[in-house]
Amino acid sequence: MSKCVRIIGAGLAGSEAAWQLTRRGVSVELFEMRPAKMTKAHKTGSCAELVCSNSFRGADLSNAVGLLKAELQSMGSLIMQAALECAVPAGGALAVDRELFSAYVDQRIRSNPLISLREGEIAELPECGAAAPLIVATGPLTSPSLASAIEKVTGASSLAFFDAISPIVLNESLDLEQMFRASRYDKGEGDDYLNIPFTKEQYYTFVEEVAQAEKFGGHEEVESDMVENLRPFEGCMPIEDVISRGPDTLRFGAFKPVGLKDPKTGREPYAVMQLRMDDKAGTLWSMVGMQTRMRHGEQTRIFRSLSGMQDAEFVRLGSVHRNTFIDSPKCLNATLEFRSVPGLFFAGQITGTEGYVESTAGGLVAGINAARLINGESTVQFPAQTAIGSLMNYISDVERRDFQPMNISFGLMPSYTHSSKKDKQGRRLSKRDRRLAAAENALGAIEEFKAGLAVQPL
Repeated sequence: MSKCVRIIGAGLAGSEAAWQLTRRGVSVELFEMRPAKMTKAHKTGSCAELVCSNSFRGADLSNAVGLLKAELQSMGSLIMQAALECAVPAGGALAVDRELFSAYVDQRIRSNPLISLREGEIAELPECGAAAPLIVATGPLTSPSLASAIEKVTGASSLAFFDAISPIVLNESLDLEQMFRASRYDKGEGDDYLNIPFTKEQYYTFVEEVAQAEKFGGHEEVESDMVENLRPFEGCMPIEDVISRGPDTLRFGAFKPVGLKDPKTGREPYAVMQLRMDDKAGTLWSMVGMQTRMRHGEQTRIFRSLSGMQDAEFVRLGSVHRNTFIDSPKCLNATLEFRSVPGLFFAGQITGTEGYVESTAGGLVAGINAARLINGESTVQFPAQTAIGSLMNYISDVERRDFQPMNISFGLMPSYTHSSKKDKQGRRLSKRDRRLAAAENALGAIEEFKAGLAVQPL
């Protein structure tokens, strides 16, 4: 009988897991409920559709997510391959053309002879074991029926919060004369972002308008008691929730003017809102950090009051969606295998690895370990000094209480937090130098780790 692993969910984590399995000669049944059953955030039935942002965040190795991307590239990640192939200008970040990116992954998955992509909702968890592993990679928008089945396995109710999505506008509808092109600290090509400068008066008027705007509570299918207790993830905080922490909070976050000079004045504005290219052609621009749950009429009214956006045509307005995740420290090993159910793996945002790159890492880990399990080998943990290993250790730490989703951070990496803050001559090292040293150590560990894993050629 041929070896086959089943995967539920063809998002970033599920697609990556499938790719890693086939690299190791294992057949895959990949189940995806879209397009037969859509979510409130998805628009297509394609694999690896991006719904929140087109950004994979920072690319530099002094940035933890930049290191995580480098590790994934080293491990032969399909998602990183697609992101680099479909990249658009974004200064010091890696951003992609959404449609090209999803089409790239979708084509690679559908054309792979070892992958059978099956469309339709899975409402119950199939039986699994070491000889027939199962990977659940359904993401933050897991269907209610499958979520109930997962709750039965975890033994406790799933936790939930809400992610918020930023609006996207058509370039041709913007008045570029009232904006200026620049990347913060002149990174990238220097014109990767459109910037809307704010005077002090304009900034506080905007803050007041957002604070007073009518808000959207949640999608129709969300229970009323949950709507009253929204718990947004810190890394994707709606602007109205940011503003509720104080009128200046936004100016020290998404609206910070540091590193940007308005060419009309030669000075830093009081505040700046940025728009980032969302496709290779530059026809679509996403509003950076403008996640929101304001009602659509309020969004168009307030955003069109900004300089250069009087006639803005919105391809997508901001919205909120439910994000479900399991209490991973109680349920999972660092291999992403369920502690009490051999052969059952979870991967992606449903495990509490928040972010595109982090979700991809989970898919890679689950795919590698499911392949090893079905091939009669022991599962493996990634080295603790790597970004992948530290993230898996974080979400599987049995001592962790009040678990909440996490982006990758150097703060999770022992090789950074325990490293010396001085060089051999006793001179104080900069934070960047310490991070680069930790990154070099991590990439060395990845190469050594990878050498011990037998994989099929790309």
